[in-house]
Amino acid sequence: MAAVALPLGTLLATPVAAAAWLAGGRPGLPWQAWALAAVSGLVELAYFHTLSAAYRRGDVSSVYPVARGTAPVLAALAGVLLLGERLAPLQVAGVVALLAGIWLARPPVSGRAALAPALLTGVLIATYTTIDRLGVRLGPFWLYAWAVFAATSLWLLPWARRGTTAQALPVGVLTIGAYGLALAALSLAPLALVAPLRESGVVVVALWGVLRLGERERGLGRRRPARGRLISPAGGPGRRRSRPCATPPGCRPRTGAAAPASPPR
Repeated sequence: MAAVALPLGTLLATPVAAAAWLAGGRPGLPWQAWALAAVSGLVELAYFHTLSAAYRRGDVSSVYPVARGTAPVLAALAGVLLLGERLAPLQVAGVVALLAGIWLARPPVSGRAALAPALLTGVLIATYTTIDRLGVRLGPFWLYAWAVFAATSLWLLPWARRGTTAQALPVGVLTIGAYGLALAALSLAPLALVAPLRESGVVVVALWGVLRLGERERGLGRRRPARGRLISPAGGPGRRRSRPCATPPGCRPRTGAAAPASPPR
């Protein structure tokens, strides 16, 4: 769904960006910002695929917190060690408390097969967030945001499928809005602060997987079968696809590359 949702959201955001560009005196971006936007989009393409692979192997209530819990740790380290950011003692305490809360809320991964793609997803999130922290400071944040969305949309187009426009449209709007706010925050505050705060929503997603998808009954010591291929729309997990039937009729073989899921950015 991401291959349709993000291009649709970018298309709707383009007139708004054009109006802001005209009203702001036609500002520009240096070539370094365009290059960073292109690289960021490529990393996000890999992120969509690795998160989809993790969802096919594990439950959303365990995969998503691992992926999103790893990212802020790595991003905070990148901000301090690579970008030279300095935090006040109170800010350090806040970052540590946020990271501890995220990891304490994380249930164990339901299968070893899901752990590797979930961790790799966290690495990719930290990577594109660090790239965007650099790019967003090179010009107006909204113009760089549009460049990132346009680049990511172009990378995703080969996986676009027809017939999903109605479902993908609200996902695309929410995705653009959510990560646009994250980029605005990165233009104002250090990466080491923004990344952990942005990922605090993993607690809500984990609860969604437990309470709404029935993935885990922790109090009774039982687990409900909740595996299968997942599509995660912007802001949270989506529906589970049913397992394919063993024999025809009623089965259609899947052909071509699998379309990336549409998880929150």
